[in-house]
Amino acid sequence: MVGPASIGGSRILLRKLREIMETGAEPQQRLDRLVSMVASTMVADVCSIYLTRGGLHELFATQGLSPSAVHNTRLKLGEGLVGLVAEAAQPLNLADAQHHERFAFKPETGEEPFNSFLGVPIVRSERTFGVLVVQNQVSRLYGEDEVEALQTIAMVLAEMVASGAFGDLTGLAEVEAVPSRPELLSGRSFSDGICIGTAVLHEPHAPLGRVIADDPVKEEERLNTALSHVRRALEEMLEGDPGRISGVSREVLETFLMLANDPSWEAKLRQGVRAGLSADAAVERVRGEHRAKFNATRDQYLKERLHDLEDLDNRLLRALAGVEAGAAQALPDDAILIARELGPAELLDYGARLKGVALEEGANTAHAAIVARALAIPMVGSLHGLLSRVEAGDRIVIDGEHGEARLRPEAAVVHSYKQRIDLRSARVEEFARLRNIPPVTQDGERVTLLLNAGLALDVHHLDEAGAEGIGLFRTEFQFMVSETLPRLESQTMLYRDVLDAAGLRPVTFRTLDLGGDKVLPYVAAEREENPALGWRAVRIGLDRPALLRYQLRALISAAASRRLRIMFPLVTTVSEFDAARALVDRELEWCRKNGRTQPSLVEVGVMVEAPALAFSIPDLKGRADFISIGTNDLMQYFFAADRGNARVSERYDILSAPALRLLKRIRDDADVAGLQVSICGEAAGRPLEAMAFIALGFRRLSMPASGIGPVKRLILSMEVHAVERALSRLMSRNRPSIRDELREFAVAEGYAL
Repeated sequence: MVGPASIGGSRILLRKLREIMETGAEPQQRLDRLVSMVASTMVADVCSIYLTRGGLHELFATQGLSPSAVHNTRLKLGEGLVGLVAEAAQPLNLADAQHHERFAFKPETGEEPFNSFLGVPIVRSERTFGVLVVQNQVSRLYGEDEVEALQTIAMVLAEMVASGAFGDLTGLAEVEAVPSRPELLSGRSFSDGICIGTAVLHEPHAPLGRVIADDPVKEEERLNTALSHVRRALEEMLEGDPGRISGVSREVLETFLMLANDPSWEAKLRQGVRAGLSADAAVERVRGEHRAKFNATRDQYLKERLHDLEDLDNRLLRALAGVEAGAAQALPDDAILIARELGPAELLDYGARLKGVALEEGANTAHAAIVARALAIPMVGSLHGLLSRVEAGDRIVIDGEHGEARLRPEAAVVHSYKQRIDLRSARVEEFARLRNIPPVTQDGERVTLLLNAGLALDVHHLDEAGAEGIGLFRTEFQFMVSETLPRLESQTMLYRDVLDAAGLRPVTFRTLDLGGDKVLPYVAAEREENPALGWRAVRIGLDRPALLRYQLRALISAAASRRLRIMFPLVTTVSEFDAARALVDRELEWCRKNGRTQPSLVEVGVMVEAPALAFSIPDLKGRADFISIGTNDLMQYFFAADRGNARVSERYDILSAPALRLLKRIRDDADVAGLQVSICGEAAGRPLEAMAFIALGFRRLSMPASGIGPVKRLILSMEVHAVERALSRLMSRNRPSIRDELREFAVAEGYAL
C-alpha cells in the first residue's frame, strides 16, 4: 500500500476520490466509499466525516466506528475533539486522545479502542462546516505528510460538497457549505440611506473550477505563468512613474513584492500541484491556511502579514482565472460593493455606479465614508464576518439608518424595506419644502446652516439642501485621487468651479490636511507610531512651504475679484498660525507684484482641533478673522480616543459635561476676541447635538448635506432659552453622557428630532 508520506501518495488519494465521484451512487454511498478509501490508503483503523448543521456536529459517514452511530451521534458546537478542531479551524494531532481534556465519550460510536486522533477542519470561504477525522488503536502522532494529505482531502471535500458533487446534502441534513440563509449583520452607519441590491465583491473570488488536476505538469506550468504575471504587475507598478502607484504606498507594494517572492509560499503552492491538485485548488488550500492562522492569531503585526498573504493568494487566483478586480469589473445596475476596507480614490473610481457599500472594517470618519456621504451612497461598516458570510450575487439590504446589512433577506423583509424607502422619500420631500424657509427658532434666534464639502459635485447640494454657503471645503481629495501632484492650473480650475457654483454664498477652503491616514501615492511617507499625532496637516505645510504656497497661489488666483476664505487645519500654537498666515501675505504680495487680479476680500481662519489651541483663543485676537471648531479631531484628542478605532470611538460622547464645557469656553473666548465662530463636523448634522450646540450659543453650524434638512426642521421647532435651562441643569451632573436625558427633554417638548 502506498502511504501518503510522498507526493505520489497524495495523488493516489486524489485519483481514488475522483473515481468515487464519477460513480452514479447516492450521496450517502459516496461518503461511505470516501471514508473507506481514506482509511485504507492512510492505513487508519477509523475515518469519519462530521458535518455541521443546526448548531451540531453530526457524524455523516464512518469507517471503523459503529455504523449505527451515523446520523445519530451529534456533538454540540465546541464539544469534544471534533468541536475543538472546528472551533480552532486548525488540525489536531494526538497520540492519546482519550486523556485529552476536551475528549467527549460517545458510547454508541464504539471508539474505546482508538488512541491516536488526527482531525482537520473542512473549510470553505472562512466557513468551517465539518471535520475529517482518522484514528488508530496504536498510540502515535501522525506525520506531517499524513496531516498534509488529510488537509488536501478535506479541502477537496469542501469544494465538492459546496458544488453539489455529493448531491443535495442541504436537503439531506441542512448542511450549509455555501451561505444561503438570511442573516443580519450589525455594524455602524457610515453614510445614511437605505438600498436593496446585488452584492459585488471589491476583490472578487475567482471561480475555483477543477479541483483535481488531469495533468500535474500542465498545472505547474499554469501556476508558473500566474506567479510571473502577479510579480511582473507589482514590479511594473514600482518601476514606473511614482504616479502609477495609484492609491497604494510604495512601502506596501514593496512588501507585497517581497512576499510574492517568498520561497516558502511558492513551495507550498508547488507541493499542492505536484500532489495532484489543480493550480487553483493548490492556491485555495494555501489561502485557507492563511485565513485559519489569521483568525487564530491575536498579534496585530502577524495579522497584517497574513492579510497581505491572503491578498496575494487572491491576486494569484484571479490571474489563474483571468478575473478583473476593483472598479474594472462589470457591475449590475443595483450593485452594492462588498469590501474589507476601501480608500476614497477606490470609491470614486466606482462613482455613481454603486447603490450602496458594505465594509467589514472601516470607520465613519474615514475619508471613504465622507466621499460616500458626498455621493449620497448608503454605507455601513464594522460588519464583523461580512466577507465570510456573503457571496457575489447575493441579494443584500444596506440600512444606513441603523448600521445594518441584511444578507439574502426574505421577501417580507424586502417589502418592509421598500416601504421604509418610500417613507424616506416622503421625508426628502418634506425637507425640500423647508428649503427656502430661514432657520429661525421659536423664540426668534437665527441660525446659519452651512455645508461640508470635498468634491466639486458637493457644491450642487447647496441649492438642494438650502444651505447658505460652504463652511468647510476639504481640498485634499483632489490630491488623494490624483496619480500625480495636481498642477497649478488644475487646482485653480477646481477652486474657481467651486466659487462659481456657490455664487454669492461664502466658501471656506481648508488647506491641505494630509498625513495620518491620508497618504499620497506620489509622496514618500515615513512610518509613524502614532500618525494621528504626527507629521500632518499644517505641520507638513510649514515644513514644506513650497507645497502650501503652491496651493495658496491657486486659491488666490481662483478668487480674483471675489471673497476668499482660507482656513488652516490642526494648528496647535498661535505661532504656527502666524507662520501660515505669513505665507498667505507673501502670495498676495506676489500676486500684486505680477499684476494679477487679487481677491476683493481675504479672510484667514483656523480650525480648532488641538486642545492646546482651544485654550489659546484670546491670543488669536487681531490675528485670525474667524475660527471653526473641528469636532471630529478635537473630540478624539480631548478624549484620547482614536476616532477610527471602533473599540473606543463610541466610548466617549460629545454630549457629556466635560466636552460641552470645552465647547462653551471656546465660544465665549471667541466672542471676547471678536472672532466669528462656527462648529463643524458630523456632529453638527445630527439634530440632538445641533440642539445642544445652539443652546451653547453657536449660531453657525457646518455639516454634511444630509444633515441640513433634519437640523433645520429641529431649529424651526425648538425654543433656545428652554434648551439652555435644561442643558445647564444636565451639565451640572457628573455623568459620562447626558444624551438620553437631553433626548427625553426634547421629546417631551415636542421638538422635531
